[in-house]
Amino acid sequence: MTRPVKVARVPGRSRAIELSLLSWVLFASSGPLAAAVMVEGWSPAAVTSVRIGSAAVLLVLVVALWRPRALRFGRGDLWLLLGYGLLGVAGVQLLFFVAVARVPVGVAMVLVNLAPALVALWIRGVRGTRLPGSVWAGIGLALAGLVLIAQVWHGARLDPVGVAAGLGAAACSAGFFLLGEHGASRHDPFGMTAVGLVIGAVVMVVVVPPWTLPFDRLTLSAVLGGSDFPVWVVLLVLAVAGTVVPYLAGLWALRDLPAPLAGVLAMVEPVVATVLAWLLLGQGLRPAQLAGAAILLVGAILVQRAMP
Repeated sequence: MTRPVKVARVPGRSRAIELSLLSWVLFASSGPLAAAVMVEGWSPAAVTSVRIGSAAVLLVLVVALWRPRALRFGRGDLWLLLGYGLLGVAGVQLLFFVAVARVPVGVAMVLVNLAPALVALWIRGVRGTRLPGSVWAGIGLALAGLVLIAQVWHGARLDPVGVAAGLGAAACSAGFFLLGEHGASRHDPFGMTAVGLVIGAVVMVVVVPPWTLPFDRLTLSAVLGGSDFPVWVVLLVLAVAGTVVPYLAGLWALRDLPAPLAGVLAMVEPVVATVLAWLLLGQGLRPAQLAGAAILLVGAILVQRAMP
């Protein structure tokens, strides 16, 4: 009689979930930080350019001095690195800002967070891997919770370019998970993150030339949580804690975390961003948003338990 095969728990899965959640909590902190800087006259594109450029310079210097072997790649890795930098670093942020400029922020958030569904569809259609029905149910619950958090019915308007940009941001985000999952299994996350940030920084230099940045506003004060901080300090924190660390943590998590689960965990970002906006910027929370957060977390737990 054949005994059933006992599937062992994937080593590092719990640690990977912790790293992924840390990544998205830190990404969420970038929203209030960037908002405080933009109040002082910085455009979203300018903040993104300084954020990615500073992060790239800092991480490349650290990796070159401390872990130089991480920066060694072969010719066959070119397309992987270009895809990761163009989609996962520059594409997500640029297209999201285009969407925000044309449709309400809540609608843009819902559109970009369609990424987990796109990842699941890719895995099912391209890889031919069947996913449990509870994974799809969890993704649906998470999206429903996100709709409540985003309050999309407040002043909702549809602009074709804005909707297209939001869907493009979702596709780029899906590329971040899929390419990151592939690259993290083959390369050092430090090296891949550093090169990805450099590629993203080059794109941002083309979009926002350095001489157009409002450097004269670096010494102004940004208000966070009722306290004043120099704009340059907030931008530095945004580059390190809001960019370098979360990208590293997210890529490291993808070594032991399936892309669909990582995508659903990313939906924690708008929950944390909403709470931080309440704490740091004084923006209120509605009961529907709290209910949406609970539904989203239930969906994430469902996906986590269902993933093999």
